Amino acid sequence: MKPSKLKGFLYGLATSVTFGLIPLFTLPLMQKGLASDSILFYRFTTATLALGLVMAVKRESFRIHWRDVPLLALMALFYTASSMFLLYGYEVMGAGVATTLHFTYPIFTTLLMLVFFRERSSWVTWLAILLAVGGVARLSLQGTSLKLDPWGVFIVILSAIGYASYIVAVNKSRLKDLHSRKLAFYVFLFTALTISVKNGVQGSLQPLPDLGSAGLVLLLAVMPTVISNITLLLAVRHIGGTLTSILGALEPVTAVVIGACVFGEAFTTTEAVGIVLILAAVLLVILTNRIKEGVDVLLKRVRPRHA
Repeated sequence: MKPSKLKGFLYGLATSVTFGLIPLFTLPLMQKGLASDSILFYRFTTATLALGLVMAVKRESFRIHWRDVPLLALMALFYTASSMFLLYGYEVMGAGVATTLHFTYPIFTTLLMLVFFRERSSWVTWLAILLAVGGVARLSLQGTSLKLDPWGVFIVILSAIGYASYIVAVNKSRLKDLHSRKLAFYVFLFTALTISVKNGVQGSLQPLPDLGSAGLVLLLAVMPTVISNITLLLAVRHIGGTLTSILGALEPVTAVVIGACVFGEAFTTTEAVGIVLILAAVLLVILTNRIKEGVDVLLKRVRPRHA
């Protein structure tokens, strides 16, 4: 495997592990009475300040071309939609169902790449997508009622489409060559501004209830926002949007491991099956080229016998 591709897989895995921490920090804030818009405001404002501070300490340039501003704003809109609609989904339907629906985004990523860029995916990639979605469903839907709210389904599907659109934009726009920290900073900045305007119009911003909530916001802003977004950008550049999105299926595995190790939750056979399906999907992604080459060699050997 080429070093560049190996780096891409490692960045993708890091993205999954850190992004999978979102429920760990978000759900306690919601339990304390904070609404989605307030959580998003604190998350992205803090992330913008934290990443801006890192760039200032490293003396990195904040300069961008004015012609890039509309594209940055569009990417931030995709990212905002993904984050906002997922939290709305948690409010109107079970977290397990919402998580499963959100993790259909590898399908939308693949479809967007096909429709707009004529980039076809192999049967191995589609098999990996099916295994990943199936694994997420096994992890997320146990003990959850399958009576779906049509409005909730629509909202969370918009979250999946938003995240898929963001990945494709990172992969195919001219901004893909922008430094990862600078790109993430401006995405966070425009996202924070968008949510600020929404909160200002609605007058819905809530104060943080206690110091513990401030700590949760800081962790939410740094780990599953700043770190996960930078590693996402790097992964997309090295291995593309489709493979990066499939690796995202490891995110709920992170949640299960944390639940078992940190909170003492039971580890069930259903969860084990889900993890096996997801790991099989990840293995397919990593070995895609070798599998296709092996199948091609096998077919060449078989065909002459039946000629």
